Amino acid sequence: MKRAVVVVVAALVIFGCKKPSGKKGQDESAAKAEAGHADEKEHEGLPKRVRLTPEVIVAAGIKTAPVTKTALAESVDLPGEIAADPDHSAQIGARMAGRLEKIAVQEGAAVKAGDLIAVVRAPEAGELSSAAQSLGARAAAARGNATRLEALLKSGLASQQEVLAAKAEADALEAEARAARERAGAFGAGASGASLALRSPIAGIVVARHAVVGQPVTADQTIATVVDLGHVWFLARLFEQNLSRVRVGAKAEVRLNAFPEEAFGGVVDYVASQIDPSARTVVARIRLENRKDMLRLGLFGSARIDTGEAPSHAPSIVIPRTAIVEIGGKRVAFVRHPDDDFELHEIVLGASGLGRVEVLAGLREGEDLVVEGVFTLKSAVLKATLVEED
Repeated sequence: MKRAVVVVVAALVIFGCKKPSGKKGQDESAAKAEAGHADEKEHEGLPKRVRLTPEVIVAAGIKTAPVTKTALAESVDLPGEIAADPDHSAQIGARMAGRLEKIAVQEGAAVKAGDLIAVVRAPEAGELSSAAQSLGARAAAARGNATRLEALLKSGLASQQEVLAAKAEADALEAEARAARERAGAFGAGASGASLALRSPIAGIVVARHAVVGQPVTADQTIATVVDLGHVWFLARLFEQNLSRVRVGAKAEVRLNAFPEEAFGGVVDYVASQIDPSARTVVARIRLENRKDMLRLGLFGSARIDTGEAPSHAPSIVIPRTAIVEIGGKRVAFVRHPDDDFELHEIVLGASGLGRVEVLAGLREGEDLVVEGVFTLKSAVLKATLVEED
């Protein structure tokens, strides 16, 4: 991206209105303003036009679309917060009473499935390991005895019944030994004795650690919480009067207080069947993809959900949010001209919907609006402003 910006700066030609020096320059500037910009407001130092080479336009991914009039879809705004997806979360517990011997991770650490989280010293783990080893030894001895009797059978020194009984005993002990090993492994007990290894069943981030080394722990105590933050939920609070307006499968756009300029798209995948008796709200769950790793558990914000209702107001100029940027504290959009100049338009915004905003002033129907790649043009304008100041 940095390389693209450098190319933009090198390739663009700026059509700003620099302040000429001297009276002659002032007169020329005034004449040009009357001839070419008579219908425009004072730009207050911002260049009005920029030009990019065809190569830069392609590299920056600049796309345009005609400005049209349409009616914004009806939507409802709901407050809520980010929560973990239980299908991508793990509460790692001790599973046996004992004492915490080691913590292998810190909060915020990234772990893979199978990574060691902690080690608990538990007497019961030692018992499981000993039982597994004992049964394994007995099974090996029984199998050896069955093999010996098979050899004696060929020499007539053992009976067929003795061989069958020895094989049956060996099979039974081997089955018991396997079960004991699996039981010990399920609890994390190793062959070393009373050490119980706690490992993460999923890949994710350690969002909480609930114990310290040397602390006694119980079988149901949580040692650490691991969450895969790649996909999270936004739990929106739906008030009773809006319950009939929100449906499963509706498109949603979430904005968080921490990132007011960022919009996270999602879909309502569940509306709770029970009302919270204290808040008198129903949870509408929206699944979100954690773009740029920005989402954090507990962040507050609001969700704008498409109700699917017919628009209640007349069509007006509506543009995508991706076409809008802020320069110098003003909301602006760029219009492409046939000669490949890009003109900056200061706009006045009205009502907003999912991914689209009404424009009250600053654009005309039919103009070729830049809907993608506007940040490249913004960089060009800011670069031109710095050049003029120098």
